[in-house]
Amino acid sequence: MRITPRVLPAALFGGLARARAPARFGGQPVTQPLNPEPPSFYTCKAVGDGTICQGTETQVIAPQPDSFVCPDGGIVYDQGTVQTNAIRYYDANGDLTRRVLHQHWTDAQKSNPLNGLTAPYTQSTIITDVLAVPGDFSSATATVTGGGIVTLPGYGAIFLPAGRSITDPNGDTIFLAGPPAGTDGSALCAALGA
Repeated sequence: MRITPRVLPAALFGGLARARAPARFGGQPVTQPLNPEPPSFYTCKAVGDGTICQGTETQVIAPQPDSFVCPDGGIVYDQGTVQTNAIRYYDANGDLTRRVLHQHWTDAQKSNPLNGLTAPYTQSTIITDVLAVPGDFSSATATVTGGGIVTLPGYGAIFLPAGRSITDPNGDTIFLAGPPAGTDGSALCAALGA
């Protein structure tokens, strides 16, 4: 299981079934356009000299190839339900300056569709994007923290300890603390026969 800001959003937006529950909270109505405009599941309010938008989205991710390929070329599939509690901060000009995503994966599993073997897991991740140029996601530095537990057939539960990574706008890792959870998927590949 990889915990990277470049992989998780792709998995989130690849889901086939979605259930949305908008967040409700008080505040002044927003009177200016927001850049970029938040997705429809957010509710926004004007606060001080800016705007805060919050929302919750639950997605069911259909089975799809995982982000890594096994040493022998086998492919592990990933699927599950991910709930995202999201918040966006906009400045006085209506430009996004920061986004925070709290993600929790449940009913999730890694699998090998060729032999039917599965490895259930849970995962919690926080992704914080700070935009150096307000309103421009391509200028974002992403900080990802989190961890999870994978249960491997024949091995039992394996705890993936919490870690922290910071990625610059070019996608290069500029800081890494803790074991890089999911970087070496060889044990998972072996357990799933992939």
